[in-house]
Amino acid sequence: MPTKVIAVANQKGGVGKTTTAVNLAACVAALGKQVLLFDLDPQANATSGLGLEKIDGASAYRPLLGEGSLLEKIQPTAYERLHMIPSEVDLCGADIELARTENHLLRARQALQPVLESARFDLILIDCPPSLGILTLNAFAAADGLLVPLQCEYYALEGISMLNRIITQLRDGGVNPRLELFAVLMTMFDARTKLSQQVVSEVRQHFGERVFETMIPRTTKLAEAPSFGKPIMYYDPYSTGTAAYEVLAQEFLARLKI
Repeated sequence: MPTKVIAVANQKGGVGKTTTAVNLAACVAALGKQVLLFDLDPQANATSGLGLEKIDGASAYRPLLGEGSLLEKIQPTAYERLHMIPSEVDLCGADIELARTENHLLRARQALQPVLESARFDLILIDCPPSLGILTLNAFAAADGLLVPLQCEYYALEGISMLNRIITQLRDGGVNPRLELFAVLMTMFDARTKLSQQVVSEVRQHFGERVFETMIPRTTKLAEAPSFGKPIMYYDPYSTGTAAYEVLAQEFLARLKI
């Protein structure tokens, strides 16, 4: 079974993108799969969310510029079967540097090739920056599909039309003919509010089967866990956030057919 590459992306910040990347990676690894979390966001929140230090030179920056191998950047985490390519501040410069290189949209795909060929992982999850810059487009060019977290709020659907347009451009332009919107995940769901219910029903009307059945609740424990450098399932195993991500991991694997 070839390794699946899924980019977790939304150009809006604060929608639970990194929370989803970290916790989904941890829960899929706990289900027995070999998982690599690739932190491509210069803010490095996924890196600290898994308890790793932000260390100069540890990120994918150099391999993206064709210097050195991405395989050398893979680090173990405190959790079995879960590895990481960390991020740090120097990735901020990558957007500018990559723009000057040849095939600037294909750098992440080329860098990931030896990792895919090593067949060490069942799944590679890429945590993208909250923008549609060159790093995010590189993730799109390298991915089999996009997982888009959407917050249960009024403007949830606004950014998705832009994402759809970019998917079409990358497909039609031959950059990544296999790219698709893999799934939409509703985050920060509050069952007590009418707004949450309305947004979910609107998104389900719009995307149908593409929307995960599982929804991620708004909980303080999920917000606290990153400051302790732990995925929610290790920070508070009995919380509603843990239950939601564990169920999501099963649904995710069923959809991926891994």
